[in-house]
Amino acid sequence: MDCRKPCWLILGFVLICLCATRGKAISNLANNQTSESDLVTKLPGQPQVGFNHYAGHVTVDEKGGRALFYWFYEAFSEKEQKPLLLWLNGGPGCSSVGYGATQEIGPFIVDPSGSTLSFNEYAWNNASNVLFVESPVGVGFSYSNESSVYDILGDNLTAFDTFSFLQNWFTRFPEYKQHDFYIGGESYGGHYVPQLAEVIYDFNNSTTQTNRINLKGFLVGNPETHNGYDWKGNMDYSWSHGFISDETYNLIIDNCNFFVNNTFDNQTCNEAVNETLTQSNQVDRYSLYTPKCLVDSSTSAKANTKNSISQLKRRRLSTGSQSSYDPCEDNYSIKYYNREDVQNALHATRGGEFVQWTPCNDSLFGNWKDAPDSILPIYQKLIAGGLRIWVYSGDTDARVSLISTRYAIDQLHLPINKTWGPWFHEQQVAGWTQDYVGLKYSTFYGVGHDVPNFYRDRALVFFTAFLSGAPLPDTR
Repeated sequence: MDCRKPCWLILGFVLICLCATRGKAISNLANNQTSESDLVTKLPGQPQVGFNHYAGHVTVDEKGGRALFYWFYEAFSEKEQKPLLLWLNGGPGCSSVGYGATQEIGPFIVDPSGSTLSFNEYAWNNASNVLFVESPVGVGFSYSNESSVYDILGDNLTAFDTFSFLQNWFTRFPEYKQHDFYIGGESYGGHYVPQLAEVIYDFNNSTTQTNRINLKGFLVGNPETHNGYDWKGNMDYSWSHGFISDETYNLIIDNCNFFVNNTFDNQTCNEAVNETLTQSNQVDRYSLYTPKCLVDSSTSAKANTKNSISQLKRRRLSTGSQSSYDPCEDNYSIKYYNREDVQNALHATRGGEFVQWTPCNDSLFGNWKDAPDSILPIYQKLIAGGLRIWVYSGDTDARVSLISTRYAIDQLHLPINKTWGPWFHEQQVAGWTQDYVGLKYSTFYGVGHDVPNFYRDRALVFFTAFLSGAPLPDTR
């Protein structure tokens, strides 16, 4: 049963009530902390740059003691004119700081030593101001003083807390409130990003012009979108890439119906899917044609990911590598962010106490409480609302495959503006793309799950085109 509609109607009512009754408390709370007190000035191993960056906690629920950790990078230039992007990684339970900020689109990449940072010349703050948030509570440096919240943590509470974070963050950084605002993310961000966009969209339609967040659109990469099509697409992808035999694939076709909740009660289906997962685990599912990390880490989410249907039903962890591909990069981040001098520089400690940081929180992953089977109704609503929506896939990802995403997009039955064809970067095919009415779908050729890790230059070209709404280069 899909409870998305009643859950989100209730959430919308709660948001309106809370904004009316707690707005003063929120403003007072945020005003107690200034942006200058969050300025990062002595980050260990940081290369010299010509822009400011800020980090710290923003309280989202004063009574419950919930606070989300953020890291904000001003644009390289013209920060006053450029838009603001909020980036959310997936999991659920994985860190936008550990992945998005320091493996993908941020200006600083953690070196193998875990003691220094390299400069990323293709960081997305070339094109916009970029805000990373570790969401929900329990991820990275984000926390709750009441442990009971982890018993109810799911999509709905995550969307509400992230919305509350934004309200408070804009009070701390009021100069960005009127900037064009976009949301980006990947993997389980395929839930987070559209859900947050819907909350903001509904809020904007129920408040004054002054209070509105200037939401213009969102983009998501290798996104979980529809539970049934995610599973069907991943099984088809595994067979087409030689992970399983024809016999195993035929058992899946004959015995699995991924569009009913009890499909894994069928023993034959269950065994065939487990065989598929076992075989695909022989390689890096997130990047099929690159090496796996052979160095185990007891605190690395990639190393701990269990090969079970119960964990993979709706959620897939967000992992990846640099463009030069180093599959062990999680371990470098673990070392760097567990340094006390780094935590002090980022204002990440809790009351001055050192925090044990991990790239993903497996307990959240295993105990997630609510997740709709389909995000497509949100797409339909926000397409009708006129938001810019771009979806993209790295085509060597077997975790959330391009086949899964194409199946899901097909269910929207959108008219086609520009038919399927290649797009180019530096005279080489960068991927393929198709423009629908209200949505663009693109692939990245030879790229895994976390697209910017592989070709950061192509990713920046793509993001810059997204911000302007310009077509991708379609000639050499």
